[in-house]
Amino acid sequence: MTFQPPPAVALSADEARRISLRAQGFMGAPDRRAGVRGVLRHLGAVQLDTISVLARSHELIPYARLGAVDRRKVESAYWSPDSEAAHAFEYWSHAACILPVEEWPHFAFRRRAYRSRPQWSHELTAGAYERVIKQLRAEGALTATELGGAKNGGEWWDWSESKVAVERALMYGDVVCTRRRGWKRVYDLAERAVPAEFQHDDLTDSECVRRLVALAGRSLGVGTREDISDYHRLKNAQVDAVIADSGLVPVEVEDWGKPAWADPEALATAPRGRHRTTLLSPFDSLIWDRPRTERIFGFTHRLEAYVPKPKRIHGYFAMPLLSGGRLLGRADPAREGTTLIARQVSLESPKAVPAMAKALWEAASWVGCTEVRVDRTTPAELHQPLRQELG
Repeated sequence: MTFQPPPAVALSADEARRISLRAQGFMGAPDRRAGVRGVLRHLGAVQLDTISVLARSHELIPYARLGAVDRRKVESAYWSPDSEAAHAFEYWSHAACILPVEEWPHFAFRRRAYRSRPQWSHELTAGAYERVIKQLRAEGALTATELGGAKNGGEWWDWSESKVAVERALMYGDVVCTRRRGWKRVYDLAERAVPAEFQHDDLTDSECVRRLVALAGRSLGVGTREDISDYHRLKNAQVDAVIADSGLVPVEVEDWGKPAWADPEALATAPRGRHRTTLLSPFDSLIWDRPRTERIFGFTHRLEAYVPKPKRIHGYFAMPLLSGGRLLGRADPAREGTTLIARQVSLESPKAVPAMAKALWEAASWVGCTEVRVDRTTPAELHQPLRQELG
């Protein structure tokens, strides 16, 4: 008798949206006891980025879910002091991300792929790799500068040989970054920094990918193959090979027009609870996948930091406004002393005005600002109502 898969669960578009919000920690009471580390483990990955306007992106992620978390506690929750074994590490996932240390074994497939890479844009002279490993073993955790200098003196991508070597070692898994110092990576030997219980690379590629597919499904709540692939930047073919055995269940979502899968726990209970009102980092995992954001929220967003200023529509680091489970607008923040400035605010409708005012004041308070100023509002007729709401 031919095996027949069970029929897919049918979800409305609204149910899928609410499931996604709860899975990402934006619906219902947040787990404050677990704190920032709980957010990291719940999401599975927190993306890093060099841009800092309101705050750096990895700070904005727990703030958006927990509220005004002490920023010093955010840093200490991620990065391990010299005397502590790592509870998180930095590696290539969706992009450069902070990852829970217990997932170290499940990135072995990626480390192996880097080791078998046929060529690199930066070549290393004989012995350069071994010298970096030897220096770390002798001197302990070091930055690229302490290893001999990060750059050759040219453009930003003109890395020194020691920087090339230690980054290669990071990709291979001989070296790990478990903290940052002044935004510089601090490198240490994986054999020393990763807790012994996680120091094994004996999982097959399929076992690694199956785990990451299951994690992505849990973190998304519900997603298409492309959504699931994008979360940890897997290949579609890798996902196809393991998804039937990942524990995720097939679902059909209204208007999505393509197969999808859901975490069984996400389907067990209807999403209920209070919605967060907050500004989101463009690198937040709720919205980092632009096609998914458009499909779920009907909201098109693009980071314009690398767009020439005359061509920007919403601003350098426009942060989407989440309120009531919807994306209602954007604010492009800046700071001058104790004033939070929204250089440009874009609102979807007049109903978004109170939510934007609330989000701006909460953000201002979090970063130590006592005043809020809005320079420009789109549409223009909402500028005065927003100013009045801000008080």
